Amino acid sequence: MNNIERRDKELVYISDDEVFEEQKIARRLTQELNTVDRADFDAIKKIVNKLLGKSDNDTFINPPFYCDYGSHIEVGKNFFANYNCTMLDVGRIRIGDNVQIAPNVAIYTAGHPVHPATRNTLYEYGIDVTIGNNVWIGGNVVICPGVTIGDNTVIGAGSVVTKDIPAWSIAAGNPCRVLRKITEDDRNKYFAGREIDEEAWQDILRIQYEANDEQKYPTI
Repeated sequence: MNNIERRDKELVYISDDEVFEEQKIARRLTQELNTVDRADFDAIKKIVNKLLGKSDNDTFINPPFYCDYGSHIEVGKNFFANYNCTMLDVGRIRIGDNVQIAPNVAIYTAGHPVHPATRNTLYEYGIDVTIGNNVWIGGNVVICPGVTIGDNTVIGAGSVVTKDIPAWSIAAGNPCRVLRKITEDDRNKYFAGREIDEEAWQDILRIQYEANDEQKYPTI
């Protein structure tokens, strides 16, 4: 096997000239993205759609943004990533619908052997990361190789996610752990137990009804 084949099978591989040649595409596109007029939202969307392996017209990334390949990143509908997001997509990064990523988030599929003698041979690896639907990832979160984050989950700011996080969870910390489940009591809350005011709540109910969203978010 060549090193591209090894990389794509989640085996150890060496970043040789063929691997670097693939990365040049993302380097050029991220350079373009990170220097574009940041008020030109249409131009940003066009570059992002060229860069990512799967996206749609609603996908938006606030530059600067950094990745290795771009083509190894797949995002669902209504994806948003805020400033200074880094995705080391040696392995595949698969992200569901309605995912929001706060500033300074890093998603790492890439890694190196622990033992220095092995590491110094330049062999490395990439293990896939999967993020489900309706996930909110707080600022300065680090997501490590091989992690899966379940649907409808919130990852608190500053967390280091080293293991899988189940669906419908609020999780935080270093290492990240589940603090509690999201329940029906959270439906009309927004910050530290504060309830959404009646005017906004009625508008939320209208938006959900028109989008037929109740079938997506059943009573827990």
